[in-house]
Amino acid sequence: MINVLWSCFILIGILFTFLCGDLNAINNTILTSAKSGFDMIIDLVPILVLWSGIMKISEKSGMLDKIARLFLPVLRKLFPSLKKDSKALGYISSNIAANALGLGSAATPFGLKAMEEMQKENKNKEVASDAMITFLVLNTSGVTIIPTTVIALRMMYHSHNPEEIIIPAILATICSSTAGLILDYIRRKKR
Repeated sequence: MINVLWSCFILIGILFTFLCGDLNAINNTILTSAKSGFDMIIDLVPILVLWSGIMKISEKSGMLDKIARLFLPVLRKLFPSLKKDSKALGYISSNIAANALGLGSAATPFGLKAMEEMQKENKNKEVASDAMITFLVLNTSGVTIIPTTVIALRMMYHSHNPEEIIIPAILATICSSTAGLILDYIRRKKR
């Protein structure tokens, strides 16, 4: 569906350019957008590598296990259908920790592993379990304490105060997480 939507946007833009008669604009936009996109990726890679390395060191040192134990009482309430010794709980807490630091890219492998472990415990392999749905809600709305990637993007584009996004980001993600978890709880109770 998203591919269709983006294809329509691109076609409408090209059609509009033809109707306005400014074909050079589309060529310039394509070339400059590709360059700015590449430059943005090159600028973000060191930040993602740094935080991914920190997450890997945390994982190897056992710090993520300590964080997982810290989150465990809350996670057991959010995921009552998972076994108490489920590996998924560790991956879920690692995912939450990475998302809290604003590292969606570093959180993705933990999220995939968590889903894989939850699928192993899922009785009906054709349908997502309640735990999987709750995790998806939590992961999608994930509470971000330090929006690292957004701050880096704001710094790249010379924002006067790139860190000013922290408090609004915390408030927005707390609201979205709370609303998502409440709706998920209501959905589970109706079943």
